[in-house]
Amino acid sequence: MTNTEILEKIKGGLIVSCQALPTEPLYDSYIMSKMAWAAYLGGAVGIRANTVVDIKAIKEKVDLPVIAIIKEEYPDSEVYITPTMKEVDALVEVGCEIIALDATKRVRPNGVTLEEFFKEVRAKYPNQLFMADTSCFEEGKKAEELGFDLIGTTMAGYTPYTKGTSLPDFTLMERYVKELNTPVIAEGGIWVPEDLKKAIDIGVHAAVVGTAITRPMDITKRFVNAIK
Repeated sequence: MTNTEILEKIKGGLIVSCQALPTEPLYDSYIMSKMAWAAYLGGAVGIRANTVVDIKAIKEKVDLPVIAIIKEEYPDSEVYITPTMKEVDALVEVGCEIIALDATKRVRPNGVTLEEFFKEVRAKYPNQLFMADTSCFEEGKKAEELGFDLIGTTMAGYTPYTKGTSLPDFTLMERYVKELNTPVIAEGGIWVPEDLKKAIDIGVHAAVVGTAITRPMDITKRFVNAIK
Protein backbone atom coordinates (compact mmCIF):
# COMPACT_ATOMS: atom_id res chain seq x y z
CA MET A 1 0.00 0.00 0.00
CA THR A 2 1.05 3.57 -0.64
CA ASN A 3 1.04 6.02 2.26
CA THR A 4 -2.14 7.58 0.89
CA GLU A 5 -3.80 4.16 0.75
CA ILE A 6 -2.74 3.39 4.31
CA LEU A 7 -4.25 6.61 5.62
CA GLU A 8 -7.41 6.01 3.62
CA LYS A 9 -7.74 2.44 4.92
CA ILE A 10 -7.78 3.52 8.57
CA LYS A 11 -9.93 6.64 8.06
CA GLY A 12 -12.99 6.76 10.26
CA GLY A 13 -12.23 3.41 11.85
CA LEU A 14 -11.13 1.66 15.01
CA ILE A 15 -7.50 0.72 15.57
CA VAL A 16 -7.03 -1.86 18.33
CA SER A 17 -3.92 -1.74 20.47
CA CYS A 18 -2.64 -5.27 21.10
CA GLN A 19 0.07 -4.95 23.72
CA ALA A 20 1.13 -6.73 26.87
CA LEU A 21 4.06 -5.91 29.13
CA PRO A 22 6.32 -8.55 30.71
CA THR A 23 4.46 -8.10 34.01
CA GLU A 24 1.09 -9.00 32.47
CA PRO A 25 -0.52 -12.45 32.09
CA LEU A 26 -0.98 -12.17 28.31
CA TYR A 27 2.64 -11.31 27.59
CA ASP A 28 3.21 -13.56 24.59
CA SER A 29 3.59 -12.84 20.86
CA TYR A 30 1.29 -15.72 19.93
CA ILE A 31 -1.44 -14.34 22.19
CA MET A 32 -1.01 -10.85 20.75
CA SER A 33 -1.36 -12.24 17.23
CA LYS A 34 -4.62 -13.90 18.30
CA MET A 35 -5.79 -10.63 19.84
CA ALA A 36 -5.08 -8.91 16.53
CA TRP A 37 -6.94 -11.66 14.66
CA ALA A 38 -9.96 -11.20 16.93
CA ALA A 39 -9.80 -7.43 16.40
CA TYR A 40 -9.65 -7.96 12.63
CA LEU A 41 -12.68 -10.25 12.70
CA GLY A 42 -14.49 -7.67 14.82
CA GLY A 43 -13.97 -4.96 12.21
CA ALA A 44 -10.79 -3.15 13.28
CA VAL A 45 -9.06 -1.21 10.51
CA GLY A 46 -5.61 -1.30 12.08
CA ILE A 47 -3.49 -2.58 14.95
CA ARG A 48 -1.15 -0.76 17.33
CA ALA A 49 1.61 -3.04 18.61
CA ASN A 50 4.80 -3.02 20.64
CA THR A 51 8.09 -4.89 20.01
CA VAL A 52 9.49 -6.46 16.87
CA VAL A 53 8.52 -10.01 17.85
CA ASP A 54 4.88 -9.09 18.48
CA ILE A 55 4.64 -7.10 15.26
CA LYS A 56 6.08 -9.96 13.21
CA ALA A 57 3.60 -12.40 14.76
CA ILE A 58 0.70 -10.02 14.15
CA LYS A 59 1.69 -9.37 10.54
CA GLU A 60 1.73 -13.10 9.87
CA LYS A 61 -1.84 -13.32 11.13
CA VAL A 62 -3.62 -10.21 9.84
CA ASP A 63 -3.30 -7.96 6.82
CA LEU A 64 -3.97 -4.63 8.51
CA PRO A 65 -1.87 -1.47 8.81
CA VAL A 66 0.20 -1.51 11.98
CA ILE A 67 1.04 1.49 14.14
CA ALA A 68 4.31 0.23 15.56
CA ILE A 69 6.22 1.22 18.67
CA ILE A 70 9.03 -0.11 20.81
CA LYS A 71 8.83 0.72 24.50
CA GLU A 72 12.35 1.05 25.82
CA GLU A 73 13.41 2.73 29.04
CA TYR A 74 16.66 4.69 29.28
CA PRO A 75 18.11 5.91 32.58
CA ASP A 76 18.57 9.52 31.45
CA SER A 77 15.10 10.19 30.03
CA GLU A 78 11.38 9.83 30.78
CA VAL A 79 10.71 9.15 27.08
CA TYR A 80 10.09 5.44 26.46
CA ILE A 81 7.99 5.17 23.29
CA THR A 82 10.38 4.65 20.35
CA PRO A 83 12.94 6.92 22.04
CA THR A 84 16.03 6.54 19.81
CA MET A 85 17.07 5.77 16.26
CA LYS A 86 17.84 2.19 17.31
CA GLU A 87 14.12 1.53 17.83
CA VAL A 88 13.11 3.36 14.65
CA ASP A 89 15.59 1.32 12.60
CA ALA A 90 14.22 -1.94 14.02
CA LEU A 91 10.62 -1.01 13.19
CA VAL A 92 11.47 0.12 9.66
CA GLU A 93 13.20 -3.20 9.07
CA VAL A 94 10.02 -5.08 10.01
CA GLY A 95 8.09 -3.09 7.43
CA CYS A 96 5.64 -1.24 9.66
CA GLU A 97 3.12 0.98 7.91
CA ILE A 98 3.17 3.66 10.61
CA ILE A 99 5.77 4.25 13.32
CA ALA A 100 4.69 6.13 16.43
CA LEU A 101 7.09 7.91 18.74
CA ASP A 102 6.91 10.10 21.80
CA ALA A 103 6.58 13.68 20.56
CA THR A 104 6.32 15.37 23.95
CA LYS A 105 8.58 18.27 24.84
CA ARG A 106 10.61 16.11 27.20
CA VAL A 107 14.26 15.54 26.36
CA ARG A 108 15.13 12.19 24.84
CA PRO A 109 18.01 9.87 25.81
CA ASN A 110 21.48 11.46 25.55
CA GLY A 111 19.95 14.93 25.88
CA VAL A 112 18.49 14.92 22.36
CA THR A 113 15.49 17.17 21.67
CA LEU A 114 12.48 16.09 19.61
CA GLU A 115 13.44 18.60 16.90
CA GLU A 116 16.95 17.17 16.59
CA PHE A 117 15.72 13.60 16.67
CA PHE A 118 12.91 13.89 14.16
CA LYS A 119 15.00 15.90 11.71
CA GLU A 120 17.44 12.98 11.65
CA VAL A 121 14.65 10.39 11.46
CA ARG A 122 12.87 12.13 8.57
CA ALA A 123 16.10 12.56 6.63
CA LYS A 124 16.88 8.85 7.01
CA TYR A 125 13.34 7.63 6.24
CA PRO A 126 11.64 10.28 4.06
CA ASN A 127 8.85 7.96 2.86
CA GLN A 128 7.88 6.40 6.18
CA LEU A 129 4.65 7.44 7.91
CA PHE A 130 5.29 8.76 11.43
CA MET A 131 2.77 9.40 14.19
CA ALA A 132 3.41 11.86 17.02
CA ASP A 133 2.30 10.70 20.47
CA THR A 134 1.53 14.01 22.19
CA SER A 135 0.05 15.21 25.47
CA CYS A 136 -0.97 18.83 24.85
CA PHE A 137 -1.79 21.28 22.06
CA GLU A 138 1.64 22.91 22.07
CA GLU A 139 3.19 19.51 21.27
CA GLY A 140 0.71 18.78 18.50
CA LYS A 141 1.38 22.13 16.88
CA LYS A 142 5.11 21.50 17.06
CA ALA A 143 4.66 17.99 15.61
CA GLU A 144 2.82 19.45 12.63
CA GLU A 145 5.58 22.01 12.10
CA LEU A 146 8.17 19.22 12.19
CA GLY A 147 6.31 17.26 9.52
CA PHE A 148 4.71 14.33 11.34
CA ASP A 149 2.07 12.54 9.24
CA LEU A 150 -0.35 11.86 12.10
CA ILE A 151 -0.88 13.42 15.51
CA GLY A 152 -2.19 11.36 18.42
CA THR A 153 -3.53 12.33 21.85
CA THR A 154 -1.76 9.26 23.25
CA MET A 155 0.23 10.93 26.01
CA ALA A 156 -2.48 13.22 27.38
CA GLY A 157 -2.52 12.72 31.14
CA TYR A 158 0.77 10.80 31.09
CA THR A 159 3.24 13.68 31.27
CA PRO A 160 3.92 15.57 34.52
CA TYR A 161 2.39 18.74 33.09
CA THR A 162 -0.85 17.03 31.93
CA LYS A 163 -1.35 14.78 34.95
CA GLY A 164 -4.97 14.78 36.08
CA THR A 165 -6.34 15.48 32.61
CA SER A 166 -9.79 13.95 32.17
CA LEU A 167 -9.66 11.12 29.64
CA PRO A 168 -10.56 10.75 26.85
CA ASP A 169 -9.23 14.26 26.18
CA PHE A 170 -12.00 15.40 23.86
CA THR A 171 -10.97 19.03 24.29
CA LEU A 172 -7.53 18.31 22.87
CA MET A 173 -9.04 16.30 20.02
CA GLU A 174 -11.32 19.22 19.12
CA ARG A 175 -8.45 21.74 19.12
CA TYR A 176 -6.32 19.50 16.95
CA VAL A 177 -9.13 18.96 14.44
CA LYS A 178 -10.08 22.65 14.31
CA GLU A 179 -6.65 24.29 14.43
CA LEU A 180 -4.28 21.83 12.74
CA ASN A 181 -4.18 20.35 9.24
CA THR A 182 -2.60 16.99 10.12
CA PRO A 183 -4.83 13.90 10.54
CA VAL A 184 -5.59 13.26 14.21
CA ILE A 185 -5.60 9.90 15.96
CA ALA A 186 -7.69 9.80 19.14
CA GLU A 187 -6.03 7.63 21.77
CA GLY A 188 -6.13 7.34 25.52
CA GLY A 189 -8.94 6.53 27.93
CA ILE A 190 -11.54 5.38 25.40
CA TRP A 191 -13.41 2.85 27.55
CA VAL A 192 -16.88 2.57 26.00
CA PRO A 193 -18.33 2.65 22.46
CA GLU A 194 -19.91 6.02 23.20
CA ASP A 195 -16.45 7.52 23.74
CA LEU A 196 -15.31 6.14 20.40
CA LYS A 197 -18.37 7.50 18.61
CA LYS A 198 -17.84 10.95 20.15
CA ALA A 199 -14.20 11.02 19.05
CA ILE A 200 -15.10 10.09 15.47
CA ASP A 201 -17.92 12.67 15.46
CA ILE A 202 -15.41 15.34 16.53
CA GLY A 203 -13.64 14.65 13.25
CA VAL A 204 -10.55 12.65 14.14
CA HIS A 205 -9.06 10.54 11.37
CA ALA A 206 -9.24 7.33 13.41
CA ALA A 207 -9.18 6.18 17.03
CA VAL A 208 -7.12 3.70 19.04
CA VAL A 209 -8.63 1.56 21.79
CA GLY A 210 -6.40 -0.72 23.83
CA THR A 211 -7.06 -1.57 27.46
CA ALA A 212 -10.85 -1.69 27.13
CA ILE A 213 -10.54 -4.45 24.50
CA THR A 214 -7.27 -6.31 24.97
CA ARG A 215 -6.35 -6.16 28.67
CA PRO A 216 -8.70 -8.52 30.55
CA MET A 217 -6.88 -8.06 33.86
CA ASP A 218 -7.54 -4.31 33.82
CA ILE A 219 -11.09 -4.82 32.59
CA THR A 220 -11.72 -7.25 35.46
CA LYS A 221 -10.28 -4.77 37.98
CA ARG A 222 -12.64 -2.10 36.68
CA PHE A 223 -15.65 -4.33 37.28
CA VAL A 224 -14.40 -5.45 40.69
CA ASN A 225 -13.78 -1.85 41.79
CA ALA A 226 -17.35 -1.02 40.89
CA ILE A 227 -18.68 -3.43 43.54
CA LYS A 228 -16.18 -2.78 46.31
